[in-house]
Amino acid sequence: MATTPFSTQLDQIFVLLRDWLVGYLPAAYRPAAGAVLGVLGIISVFPALFALTTVFERKGLGRMQNRFGPNRVGPYGFFQPVADGIKALIKEDVIPFRADGVVHFVAPIVLLVTVFMGFAVLPVGRNMVLADMDSGLLFFFAMGAATELSVFMAGWSSRNKYSLLGAMRGIAQMISYEVVLLLSAVSIVMIGGSLSLSKIVEAQNSYTGIFPHWYVFTPWGLAGFLMFGVAATAETNRCPFDLPEGESEIVAGYFTEYSGFKFAIFFIGEYLAMFSLSGMATTLFLGGWSAPLSILNFIPSWIWFFGKVMIFIFVFIWVRGTLPRLRQDQLMNFAWKFVLPLSLVNLIVTALWRFMGEGWLRWVVSTAILAAFYVLVGRASFRRKNIGLRSYRYAE
Repeated sequence: MATTPFSTQLDQIFVLLRDWLVGYLPAAYRPAAGAVLGVLGIISVFPALFALTTVFERKGLGRMQNRFGPNRVGPYGFFQPVADGIKALIKEDVIPFRADGVVHFVAPIVLLVTVFMGFAVLPVGRNMVLADMDSGLLFFFAMGAATELSVFMAGWSSRNKYSLLGAMRGIAQMISYEVVLLLSAVSIVMIGGSLSLSKIVEAQNSYTGIFPHWYVFTPWGLAGFLMFGVAATAETNRCPFDLPEGESEIVAGYFTEYSGFKFAIFFIGEYLAMFSLSGMATTLFLGGWSAPLSILNFIPSWIWFFGKVMIFIFVFIWVRGTLPRLRQDQLMNFAWKFVLPLSLVNLIVTALWRFMGEGWLRWVVSTAILAAFYVLVGRASFRRKNIGLRSYRYAE
């Protein structure tokens, strides 16, 4: 469906606004000014979404658990993030006497900066990407890998055994599932033939009738999408993979010795990483900013992108309100004995899909291989063990 001039202008409203603002500057300064405006957009839009998400998450979890969410600060409790921010700013910043002060200070900043860097290559709409790199996917994962460094810096610099233990098992978890995250994305590169996120979105921006050619609608794409979602949940330390901050076991994980706004930065970084990985999943598997039906192309592309991202955020909240926390051994076994082997098999299936050509045969073969592996390995890895009944003892 062809877009009207008005819908095109609405779709490109932020691009047009940027060009209008930089048009007042000399030509030599326009590229730098455009980049600065893009950075300002990123550091204003996503933190604002973070603030709203904290309210929606508390209200959603309250609804799921039959209790009230925030309802005191502001209309319907929507000023609760403002109150939380003021509290974090005025709260005393306590640093342990034996801590490495410089590293202790830098660790949360490293986390926040690397997460923001990942947003630079995400195409949030048509012609709306800050840095359209040919190797944008590689840049995104390179920035994401730096979060493990910030976790280690926080745990080690605190000079606290609980913090160091939390950092070590947090790094073990993040590295384990980052391998799955990368392998899930490799299948997209094999089919799309590019590391450019803009080209990956363009490859999915076509339709048969009114239905899109999103990668998630293929057997290998659906398997990669599900594994990417599992790995993203573990990478962002979300339930049921929130072991790095298992307060019932190791006080509060790698940021035990953090307080005040430094603690808030870790909290913000975790949520921004959730937005970042949701945006990457949208880009790789759900067509990015493309519409789910061709007849809906008149709606601005950036609305589709953020709409898909918020659906991911809702799923994160839903899972947190539903599933209990795993044990460390369960988490690691799930990564190395099930999800990682399935990711490797999915690469083989992707190659078969690529070289078998068009037709129904590749659908049958791909689906059969993935289903057989899922059933056989799932039964072998998670068969029921002879475990006795759990007993509870209470203090007299």
